[in-house]
Amino acid sequence: MLGHDHSHSHDHAFDLALPGQRRILVIALLINAGMFTFEIVAGLTAGSVSLQADALDFLGDAASYTISLFVLGMALKWRAAAALLKGLTMGAFGVWVLGATVYNALYGVVPGAFVMGTIGFAALVANLISAALLFGFRKGA
Repeated sequence: MLGHDHSHSHDHAFDLALPGQRRILVIALLINAGMFTFEIVAGLTAGSVSLQADALDFLGDAASYTISLFVLGMALKWRAAAALLKGLTMGAFGVWVLGATVYNALYGVVPGAFVMGTIGFAALVANLISAALLFGFRKGA
């Protein structure tokens, strides 16, 4: 067709050329990185594997947003490699959480309920804010 380039991917699910998307990704990245820091310290202090696992999820999300910022304009093979790296990283997080859970079960480590509830609520708020920011771009609009 005249005036239309078919030589590149048409994956516009999150196209950095669209106004505001780069800024939204950076804000979501900062929220997730901040919650990772806050929650990993609280999880280690309280002896809570649940908080540590959720902190790793925040780290995974922050890393995912960072990688996305770098690869979205790239060829499909680079985006696919980035997706594979993200998946392998999340798998490693899962193995670590499983190991920490077994350790805590064997040694009777009981987390502090107040810290877990407080940090859990903060994590919920952070996730809701990130979701609200990203929701408008779910179809690339």
